[in-house]
Amino acid sequence: QVQLVESGGGLVQPGGSLRLSCAASRSIFSVNNMAWYRQAPGKQREFVASIASVGSTKYADSVQGRFTITRDGAKNTVYLQMNSMKPEDTAVYYCHFEVRPTYYAAFINAWGQGTQVTVSS
Repeated sequence: QVQLVESGGGLVQPGGSLRLSCAASRSIFSVNNMAWYRQAPGKQREFVASIASVGSTKYADSVQGRFTITRDGAKNTVYLQMNSMKPEDTAVYYCHFEVRPTYYAAFINAWGQGTQVTVSS
């Protein structure tokens, strides 16, 4: 089993910035797609951004131009830089990896435990 550990959440004022990080808790063979999702109170979990192993990125329309997803392949870590934040960005943010734990294993889905992001004055 692969666990993902997130960090960087917190309270920020509207217009401010935060940077989230997510890394695997142990060494893994490879990671394909990395992504961030979020879930606001009373709402379903939604896609935020993803980055493929080759570096191509996708973003939800609501964060396009404000959020940037990057990855460090050597560290198997994904980051989410969030700028010009809005109150509607308030949610629990989850990272997701398509990860191959060992050479002999198939790809599996791994999720982080979630980190709270609150945008409020």
